[in-house]
Amino acid sequence: MSSSSKKRVFVGMSGGVDSSVAAFLLKKEGYDMTGVYINGFNVDGCSERDAEDARRVADHLGIPFYVIDAREDYFAYVVQYMIEGYKKGLTPNPDVMCNKEIKFGIFLDKALKLGADYIATGHYVRLVTSNQQSVNSKNYELPITSYRLLSAKDLNKDQSYFLWTLTQEQLKHCLFPVGEYTKPEIREIAKKAKLPTAEKKDSQGICFLGKVKLPEFLKEYIKSKRGDVLDTEGNKIGEHEGVQFYTIGQRHINIQPTTKNKKQKTNQKPYYVVEKNIKTNALIVAEGDDHPTLFKKEIKLTDVHFIDPSLEIRNSKLEIPVLARVRYRQPLVKAMLVISNKESVTSKDRKLQVTSYHLLFSEPVKFIAPGQSAVFYSISGDKDGNHEMLGGGVILN
Repeated sequence: MSSSSKKRVFVGMSGGVDSSVAAFLLKKEGYDMTGVYINGFNVDGCSERDAEDARRVADHLGIPFYVIDAREDYFAYVVQYMIEGYKKGLTPNPDVMCNKEIKFGIFLDKALKLGADYIATGHYVRLVTSNQQSVNSKNYELPITSYRLLSAKDLNKDQSYFLWTLTQEQLKHCLFPVGEYTKPEIREIAKKAKLPTAEKKDSQGICFLGKVKLPEFLKEYIKSKRGDVLDTEGNKIGEHEGVQFYTIGQRHINIQPTTKNKKQKTNQKPYYVVEKNIKTNALIVAEGDDHPTLFKKEIKLTDVHFIDPSLEIRNSKLEIPVLARVRYRQPLVKAMLVISNKESVTSKDRKLQVTSYHLLFSEPVKFIAPGQSAVFYSISGDKDGNHEMLGGGVILN
């Protein structure tokens, strides 16, 4: 009997082909499997269809199937987080928060309490373990076994970007079976196994919205407020319904050039959002996707997290060369993660050490939106272009 057959796994089944194949692969390896559908907040009713698809796959595999009702928690931790972010003029990332609070938070906790050894998901990412000696540094004990996340074999589907908040304790109980395969290989496995979801299309956009567009959803919680659209020179060129409904880098297709501009230009380039002024409700746009104001050479981060906490402790120079991305599927760019420690005096004359984080890019990067995630990877990679995901943070500016 293999060691895997003694281990109990709760696999999160979304009703899609990736998580279906994850369940199939783990059952084939001999794990004691249980399928779980996480019922979260959903706008257009697609969750009922997805839950039924997940149930059909579980029946096909002959494994138990349960539904976790996480609707209230999902709204509180993910949806409300997104709404409040947009109210502040940010561009929050609900997928990162869903992974942190729901899939690897509530789901993992429930699974472990019910006797699971692991949870598994259909994320395209690879988990590896490495052993090292236990070292004490300022009373900090490093784990003997550390868990590392590597980009998936299929770089076009790699989802490590959304998993930068995960901890060593969480990864200790995680399995990511599909990370070693490409998407076409996953489709082929599903067809050969005759899984009911083999031909199901991948979901697009924000999962809980379904076919509902984001601005339409946000207008239920954020009041529209007309304001000026300004070009980079401060000229009014149009109006908008509220800066909260836009994001940096978004193509603004509703702006009509003024009569003066029409006379001056025969080939008007599209406008892109370059800045949102939440106080004045002004939306600043730049003409053309190569305008200098769309690029940044440096950004500040908050809520920074390292997959392996010892990385920051081991780096005495407080400057870590990394590869970084500020949007999902954006090509990795060379950068320097700069960690600064300063003393701050409180009102009670107490000195506190404040740590700040900056990413300095080797070349200016386009379309950087505050509120989104900046995720950093190791400089060195394997021959296939796969890199270790080191951690990430939330973009401040």
